[in-house]
Amino acid sequence: MNTILDLHDVSKIYKSGDRTLKVLDSISFSIDTGSTVSIVGPSGSGKTTLLGLCAGLDRSTNGTVELHGKRLNGLNEDQLAAVRNQYVGFIFQNFQLLPTLTALENVMVPMELRGEKNIKSRALDLLDKVGLAERGHHYPTQLSGGEQQRVSLARAFSNQPQILFADEPTGNLDAETSEKVVKLLFDLNREAGTTLVVVTHDLELAAKTQRIIRIKGGKIVEAS
Repeated sequence: MNTILDLHDVSKIYKSGDRTLKVLDSISFSIDTGSTVSIVGPSGSGKTTLLGLCAGLDRSTNGTVELHGKRLNGLNEDQLAAVRNQYVGFIFQNFQLLPTLTALENVMVPMELRGEKNIKSRALDLLDKVGLAERGHHYPTQLSGGEQQRVSLARAFSNQPQILFADEPTGNLDAETSEKVVKLLFDLNREAGTTLVVVTHDLELAAKTQRIIRIKGGKIVEAS
């Protein structure tokens, strides 16, 4: 299998005056194309920071991050944005839908940014897959939390990402809604053949992925 993501000796240090805080300490791992992986650990262990480095949303202090064969450390902000737009999808705990756009328009945004054609029919098809074909004209405030997360799922897959990063995708949802969202996430992922990286403290969700990487205090303590 090809490797889509490779981290070597990655550290992240924040400085505030005379104080330094090492959030990640010498992290190394690689992820195969098409695989599903969970990153788990207690609050404050560095999970979300690690996800940000993997996705090119932030830069490591030391070490290298390679995504789809591109070394992110040497790229400027525009180049990083281009890599994210071309290869990466995101799902966030707090949905991050644009409040002034309808559900349908939110799903269309990544495709519009890429200058693609026939985006309305593709967006409608994705909304249908997440069971929201009839809610496309509704704004985020008119949707429940579970519905908003399903819209964000449709949006995440709309640019056909090579790798999808999900940060606590069920963190704001009740158990029953979480179950539905997780099933949709894995069904869509299987259909698209996308590499999936999930940051979660939900061990039941983590158990559904092929690999689990556990971090604590900014270090990997176990990797299956």
